[in-house]
Amino acid sequence: MSISQNPMTGEMRQSMANFVTTVCRGQNIIKAKVFKPRNVNSTAQQLQRASFKLIVEAYESFGGITDEGFPNRPRTLSPYNAFIKANLNVAINHLGVVPVIDYSKLTVSEGTLPQVDIVSGIAGTTGITVSYETDDSIAKVQASDQVVAFAKTQKGQLLVARQVRGSDPLSTILIAYPNISAADVVCCYVFVLNADGTKVSNSVFVQVV
Repeated sequence: MSISQNPMTGEMRQSMANFVTTVCRGQNIIKAKVFKPRNVNSTAQQLQRASFKLIVEAYESFGGITDEGFPNRPRTLSPYNAFIKANLNVAINHLGVVPVIDYSKLTVSEGTLPQVDIVSGIAGTTGITVSYETDDSIAKVQASDQVVAFAKTQKGQLLVARQVRGSDPLSTILIAYPNISAADVVCCYVFVLNADGTKVSNSVFVQVV
């Protein structure tokens, strides 16, 4: 960039060849144009837009239940923004021809409460039975904590179950749906809320068999 005084050239406010001229504080400012304009539709940008769309669709498909999963987000973030931020650069698989969501890496809750340890997730005649260790001997764990389990089906149905954590070493929670099979399930997660919903655990992906 060069600066030219007005007495010799007068005010310069035009574009010519590869230069653009403007006036600032009585001086002519000459700037070079960008030689190669940025490609606003590059392959990388197309992938980013496709990934963003996938995460938005995932958020919408969970019907608002993930809004409970980010109670300690910064005040500047909405639950929607917190979900997008947690997943956009983590939960997308780019190995195929088109990007797809890796549900095993998706975060549906994020917090400091101790999570439950999943033992199994079994689809059967009554629904999905998730077995977990309550770990009530760990600090911050309360028997009154609420365990939230939910699954999304291939049809787009959202199945939700809730119960208190309890104090038994091993417990189960049933996501009711008669005669469901593992092939019917897109994804399944468990997270823990404290009694008043102000704290939450990180979510745990459940492999349903």
